[in-house]
Amino acid sequence: MAQPETVWSTNLDEQLCFSLYAASRAVISCYRPQLDAIGITYPQYLVMLVLWEREEATVTSIGSALQLETGTLSPLLKRLETAGFVSRRRQEADERSVLVSLTPAGRALRDRVPEIQRRVGEATGMSNAEIAELRATLHALTARLRAATAQAGMETPTPPRVSAP
Repeated sequence: MAQPETVWSTNLDEQLCFSLYAASRAVISCYRPQLDAIGITYPQYLVMLVLWEREEATVTSIGSALQLETGTLSPLLKRLETAGFVSRRRQEADERSVLVSLTPAGRALRDRVPEIQRRVGEATGMSNAEIAELRATLHALTARLRAATAQAGMETPTPPRVSAP
């Protein structure tokens, strides 16, 4: 099936990237007050989701699951540890590898999450089926964009150096 000719636009509201960005910000804004009430931020919530699935994981595997660099995760994990939700320890077999585990408080926090997720789902005004369909579409879009980026060898361009005056 031939693709229709694309008409290019520089109008902000016609940009897929902006629509995704705005939707992401709206979802995070909906989560924020509810996560504040349980003492975690949205990025910390994502880390906790990984740990609730796995009980414990290396920093590297958490980063891989969340598509984040280790350097980005370290401060999040430190704050979660300070709050008493996780513990970190170096693995004996490989001192470079840090294992992150849930504490009893971190496990208990999970009990409060279904109500938060229900409220956010309700706020979307979408049915569970519509949410599942949107999620599947977004997963497929992500996979196609990653494949296209890898195939084309597209990497983040290095910004030009600017000389100081």
